[in-house]
Amino acid sequence: LSLQDILVRYKRMDGYKTLYQPGLDHAGIATQNVVEKQLLNQGIKKEDLGREEFIKKVWEWKEKSGGAILEQMKHLGVSAAFSRTRFTMDKGLQRAVKLAFLKWYEQGLIVQDNYMVNWCTKDGALSDIEVEYEERKGALYY
Repeated sequence: LSLQDILVRYKRMDGYKTLYQPGLDHAGIATQNVVEKQLLNQGIKKEDLGREEFIKKVWEWKEKSGGAILEQMKHLGVSAAFSRTRFTMDKGLQRAVKLAFLKWYEQGLIVQDNYMVNWCTKDGALSDIEVEYEERKGALYY
């Protein structure tokens, strides 16, 4: 954040027309984990809510925490066009994000590779941040 602000200010002072447009990423799995933990603290499982209601809860969390992030940026004095803030899940950006990933895939920039995937028989693939590690002696089958 600081480095971005420094670069924009430097280029602006050097005569360039600059735009530092703040953006918030939905951070998919990380956000989902936070919301799931909040719901569990209330005794609610995401499965009990259903997909649409859970997504609604994620959006509520985004509105609350996204605003806090922007306020922190303002408090730090970041030189950004806050009136032009974007979010990766905004309607206009969802399509652009999908097209960018498709383009990168076609260019070979996104590839399937050999990587250990954390797997839950109930929920499927898990991100590394969802896993609680515990050392055990035993056999690893892969």
